[in-house]
Amino acid sequence: MILLAQSSGSGGGLITLLIFVVPFGLLFLFMRNQQRRVRQQQALQQAAEVGDEVLTTAGIFGTIVDEDEDEGTVTVEIAPGTRIRMVRSGIARRLTEDDVAYDDEAYDDEDDDGTDENAQGPIHT
Repeated sequence: MILLAQSSGSGGGLITLLIFVVPFGLLFLFMRNQQRRVRQQQALQQAAEVGDEVLTTAGIFGTIVDEDEDEGTVTVEIAPGTRIRMVRSGIARRLTEDDVAYDDEAYDDEDDDGTDENAQGPIHT
């Protein structure tokens, strides 16, 4: 009886140690991944240059037309003749040619004859 009590007591110490070590290990891994993502986002924002098409954190699409390195701002043209000045950290991502081509294909609802199939309504006879 005494031997069983002693062996279960040493196992309890190991379990207690794991209860405290495992959560801190997971927290460390999550923090490391988050820091990596933040560094990647900052690198993307710094790499954006004049002529790049971007998506802002506010969901606005535009093209960078000017940048001010001293203030850390960029001027983005969101429509012909409409420009906004914003901080670089407001850039969510840069759009590539692949992104633009994919978006155009996703919204192309016209058939080969130029008619929109949805214009006739949802019920086809």
